[in-house]
Amino acid sequence: MKNLTIIGLVLLALSILLFYLTANNFTVNDLGMPHIMGILGGIGIGLIIGGMVGYVSKGSAIKEEQRRKEFAQLQKEKQELEIQTAELARREQELQNQRQNPQI
Repeated sequence: MKNLTIIGLVLLALSILLFYLTANNFTVNDLGMPHIMGILGGIGIGLIIGGMVGYVSKGSAIKEEQRRKEFAQLQKEKQELEIQTAELARREQELQNQRQNPQI
């Protein structure tokens, strides 16, 4: 999003520069309806593009967060399975010890 803001500011500065280079002796009194329509059109296009980029970015962020949660859940399940496996191995060892030494 920061890159988009920087690109937007650079393009805005470029458009202002080009406007002043091409419009000789332009004053505020010369500002007419075509200029206002162009400004509003540019704002509208910028909002549409910004909305689409924001929607895509948010979707990507939500998917990434979901992947992280699933990964954390899988790690937790893996640890639980390892604990259960160790407990089963310990019990099997105890049973084998009891079979070898029936006096206990």
